[in-house]
Amino acid sequence: MPSLNKVIIIGNVGNEPEMRFTPNGKPVTSFSVATNWVYTTPEGERRQETEWFNIVAWNRLAEQCNQFLAKGKLVYTEGRIHTRNWEGQDGQAHSKMEVVANRVIFLDRKAASGVADEKTEDSAAAEMEPEDLPF
Repeated sequence: MPSLNKVIIIGNVGNEPEMRFTPNGKPVTSFSVATNWVYTTPEGERRQETEWFNIVAWNRLAEQCNQFLAKGKLVYTEGRIHTRNWEGQDGQAHSKMEVVANRVIFLDRKAASGVADEKTEDSAAAEMEPEDLPF
């Protein structure tokens, strides 16, 4: 039976990317991305809700994200949702939902690099209006 686990997120980087290495030397970079949803209530009031996503990139993509991303930059992230489970030092069970990225496009013009992908590199840029920013 076929199944699909794919997510696409376009938003602003919420913190400075953090790169670290696994015990066997694989690079991994983590960062958050914020998206906004703007709507009007039945009473005519305009509201905005922000949703935060934890992103994880591995290997070469991790290195590119660490090099080119910074807090506030506009980014396109494509990947799959993964729930990570672990036991804390206190013995409590914890879980965290993350997006494991397989493609990241740096949309902010100042990033100037373009696309980071597990397989290819291209260049891309997007027009952005002030009202498009989630902050």
